[in-house]
Amino acid sequence: MTTTSIHRTRLRAGIVGILFTIVLLVISAQAIRLHVFEGAWLSERAAREYERNMVVEGKRGAITDRNGNPLAVSIESPSIAAYPRRIKDRQGTAAQLAQVLGQPADSIDEKLNPKRSFVWIKRQASPKQADQVKALALDGIDFIPEHTRVYPGKTLAAQLVGFSGIDGHGLEGMEFYFDATLKGTQKEITVLEDALGRRFEGAEIPAHLGQGNSVVLTIDRAIQHIAQKALEASVSEFEAASGMAVVMAPATGEVLALAHYPFYNPNRYGQFDRELWRNRAMTDSFEPGSTMKMFSVAAAIDSGTCSPSTIFYCENGEYRIGRNIIHDTKSHGWLSLQQIVKYSSNIGSVKMAQKLGAQQLYAYLSAFGFGQRSGISCPGETSGSLSAFNTWSTIDTGAISFGQGVSVSAIQLITAASAIANGGVLMKPLLVKAIVDRNGQAVAAFSPETVRRVISPQTAATMRRILKSVISEGGTGVNAALKGYTVGGKTGTAQKIDKSGTYAKGKYIASFLGFAPVDQPELAILVVVDEPKKKDYGGIVAAPAFRQIALETLSYLNIPPGPDADRLRVSRGNRANG
Repeated sequence: MTTTSIHRTRLRAGIVGILFTIVLLVISAQAIRLHVFEGAWLSERAAREYERNMVVEGKRGAITDRNGNPLAVSIESPSIAAYPRRIKDRQGTAAQLAQVLGQPADSIDEKLNPKRSFVWIKRQASPKQADQVKALALDGIDFIPEHTRVYPGKTLAAQLVGFSGIDGHGLEGMEFYFDATLKGTQKEITVLEDALGRRFEGAEIPAHLGQGNSVVLTIDRAIQHIAQKALEASVSEFEAASGMAVVMAPATGEVLALAHYPFYNPNRYGQFDRELWRNRAMTDSFEPGSTMKMFSVAAAIDSGTCSPSTIFYCENGEYRIGRNIIHDTKSHGWLSLQQIVKYSSNIGSVKMAQKLGAQQLYAYLSAFGFGQRSGISCPGETSGSLSAFNTWSTIDTGAISFGQGVSVSAIQLITAASAIANGGVLMKPLLVKAIVDRNGQAVAAFSPETVRRVISPQTAATMRRILKSVISEGGTGVNAALKGYTVGGKTGTAQKIDKSGTYAKGKYIASFLGFAPVDQPELAILVVVDEPKKKDYGGIVAAPAFRQIALETLSYLNIPPGPDADRLRVSRGNRANG
């Protein structure tokens, strides 16, 4: 071998050695980077390839009426899942699943992409669907135990009860408000899978998880049905936009029914307009109109400013205050305070308020609970609005006395009326009787709660007599009269305010607020009908619905008509108290 050849061989060997050294250094550097600097990240990523974290939850507690009738329950409903990497015949599997589940085969085929290790096929399938899929014995298909929320009454008390989503979290109503109470024990588990997506032994979902507590409401399923039926009839007959009805036990403040129309079905809540989900008896405020006279007159009598026989000149239907003119629907001359309520004279109410004074009127209305939240156990309660009396002008004081310039919620109105019905004591409205565990044992119980005395027992009795006259011949509430029972109440017709803050022409809220029997009221009932088209007076639109609710409910509670009404009061108490 020549010297030149030897040099060439050594040069080649050196170059190869250098290249090997460089490659070795690169590999070493990469190994150090992966093991030292990115080791934790790579371990986590590797774990994700064979570990899947899932949160499983025990059965959600029920929501029932006061007598234990279910309004919301959870039933076992397995979810169907797939491990796409285990599926050999992707299209065939998709076709068979589509036929059983009623889903497009293309959609299921897309889910079965082998790039995915796990995919949901059908969350909370029906037992029939699960059994049919199990019978197919398809590779790569799994069944994971879950629960479906079911509302047996469908539209019954839907706005109050609300609903929960597919993951078992309360989204509206009492389902939302008591979500932490209702939901079962949660546990996060790690499902281990091999390269083919098969679960390892020992990674099964726990068979027993703690069940959530149940919520017992004060409403009565039968009374709720009565209220909803009467409300639907009234809204439909007068072609109104919507309506609300609330039934309360005046002595305790317990809500026996809380109805809304139009209805919606929480089993299929996604198919209904979101506006229908809202519990408007709690969340929405409106001008009460002449139902407010019930409370302003009570203030005048209780303060000693007036008596039922105090007379006021009602200006023959037209009364000017500065640049403003107050009108009555009918022309009246001299009227006593009792007649002002009976005929619903705005002018008489204004003159009474002028005599009472803004400060005293404000104090009593505040004591009745207006302008403040009641603290009821329900989400989204509005406080309404009652501005400070020192901001009122003369016309403001008069207008507020007959229900303009003040806004209230339905629950505020019925609670305030109950204070007159029960002898002058404001009760905190009660919607929940108890929280019970899976064995029916009470975890928490809620009793009637007195807020304060608003008016004297004598004033309350006087007001009940005055409100009884509203139902007599010539009064605005004759359509609320019950055969065999005495009724006291007040009609309301309030012009609605539009988005610009001015009164909307031709848009009214018609209402009736009352109680029965007058001497010892067992029920306080409010009916509110929004934007009726055929008629707009509360005495025509809302009073008949009040009459139907009161008559059927009194019969249901075994409260007899006439002078023997006290005989079965114990029966009513036992029934209403569950």
